[in-house]
Amino acid sequence: MSYLDCPSSAGNDLSAFAHRLLAVRQGAAPLAGVEPALMPQSEAEAYAVQDEIAHALRPRLGEVTGWKIGAPSHEGVPFAAPLHEATLFFGDTRLPEKALRHYGVEAEVVYRFARDLPPRERPWSLDEVLDAVDSVHTAIEIIDTRFERPNTQPRLVHLADQGSHGALIIGEGQTAWRRLSPVSETVHLALSDGCVIEHIGGNSAGDPRRLLVWLANHASARGMPLRAGSVVTTGSMTDTIFVPPGTTATAQIASLAPVTVILP
Repeated sequence: MSYLDCPSSAGNDLSAFAHRLLAVRQGAAPLAGVEPALMPQSEAEAYAVQDEIAHALRPRLGEVTGWKIGAPSHEGVPFAAPLHEATLFFGDTRLPEKALRHYGVEAEVVYRFARDLPPRERPWSLDEVLDAVDSVHTAIEIIDTRFERPNTQPRLVHLADQGSHGALIIGEGQTAWRRLSPVSETVHLALSDGCVIEHIGGNSAGDPRRLLVWLANHASARGMPLRAGSVVTTGSMTDTIFVPPGTTATAQIASLAPVTVILP
């Protein structure tokens, strides 16, 4: 069942909010805010907005071939947003002009799946999900928003707005990934202004592999199951660093290949 099939508990017009966000994507001015009557009041309502937007974006941005996931803490409930094919870039990349309004840079770990994890009555287990992973990658997610300024709205509003996703740049993968433990690996992020961030771990969710199993079941319940070739980015290891146009960013996690993005 899609979240769209579930009535809004607060009676608010989720479809109207979705249409506001879609209008910005089609060239309307970014939103200063949103009226309380249109705001999602639960994660289920935020996902209902995501579902409507994901369906509407398919003709322009392609199918959902990726996801972003995260959690506020090691024990926190995960959250997710679907990612369309046109927002995913592989290898060192110069992003297209005027594709994004804001450039929030995050270094992340991406898992790429080799097998489908279709809907079924029995939940997918951790071992089954990890067995379906083909490779692991360093990635840079670029945070953007359909609002005038990032991080100015309630959490559920930004979650509805595709989790503030802009673009995902994915480095070359490594198939011998089982020994990689993101909580104890070095993350390195270098910006062309001379800023360098380097530390161990850094993901608020802790070990992101627990999020993968949650997502396998969450995505299938939403009618967008993980398929062979799907990529999943598992949350920032560096916080979000907003940078100006023209910045070059390079990230590397552990012994994974580095990846670079040039922001127009």
